[in-house]
Amino acid sequence: MKKFLWITGLVIVAGLLIFFGLRYYYVFGEGVKAGELNYVVKKGFIFKTYEGKLIQNGLRSKSPNTVQSYEFEFSVSNEAVAQRLMLSSGKVVQLHYKEYMGSVPWRGYSEFVVDSIVSVDTSR
Repeated sequence: MKKFLWITGLVIVAGLLIFFGLRYYYVFGEGVKAGELNYVVKKGFIFKTYEGKLIQNGLRSKSPNTVQSYEFEFSVSNEAVAQRLMLSSGKVVQLHYKEYMGSVPWRGYSEFVVDSIVSVDTSR
């Protein structure tokens, strides 16, 4: 009986580790988004993370008779990338991001995490 409980406990712990690993650390998708960088801020109570918003071209409507622009909200994992983005506010940028199935507090509020800057249009 003791051996059965021990094995069952190990299986449960291994299952939880696999679940959390896949849910919060497995890269579900990655790509590049382009648009006008609205802002990048450092915020948080315990874990200070960089959060930003990119306004993309085009319009969409969530409900009838309304118009809204496409917005891409993201977190930034690298401080050097975040500092460069802060200096590029208002410019057209292309950002490479990774998408996770869930967010963790020390990585940011969003499932989308920007890890590099592809290009910055400096003509503005």
